[in-house]
Amino acid sequence: MSRIGKQPIPVPAGVKIDVKGQHVAVTGSKGTLELDVRPELEVVMQDNEILVNTREESRKVNAFRGLFRSLINNMITGVVEGFKKILVIEGVGYKAAVAGSKLTLNVGYSNPVDFTLPKAVSASVDGSKITLESIDKELLGLTAAKIRQIRKPEPYKGKGIRYEDEHIVRKVGKAGA
Repeated sequence: MSRIGKQPIPVPAGVKIDVKGQHVAVTGSKGTLELDVRPELEVVMQDNEILVNTREESRKVNAFRGLFRSLINNMITGVVEGFKKILVIEGVGYKAAVAGSKLTLNVGYSNPVDFTLPKAVSASVDGSKITLESIDKELLGLTAAKIRQIRKPEPYKGKGIRYEDEHIVRKVGKAGA
């Protein structure tokens, strides 16, 4: 049985939730998010709480129950508080700039790399830190992973783009002659 899926999701004040069949829409102060739930599951509103119930019992359906409970909880957190990811650029001469929805990265290539941000993600650059913010946790993580992919941190000097809380295991390199 899914322990996460059984827990009810509390709905904070100021959040409006519309459940129409298998479609869930969450509206808060920061925006609106929508999700289509699998047909094996049922989403029920009860006394300012959301319950995710199964229509049939199996290991697979219980796993989906926990997944969709977490997804709905992330939607509620997103429209109330939002999510934030911080990327750090390390390397001599490596820098980033943001203009509108375009992030320009100078990370050791002969030409700067332009990365177009999705509409739901905003970025700001402060020195060597890129701060990404969004109400959609999945889209935010995907965008951060794509930006990190442009220049992954290398293990000898640690140059590249990494997450703020990521630790790069360094290699020793060549032994001196």
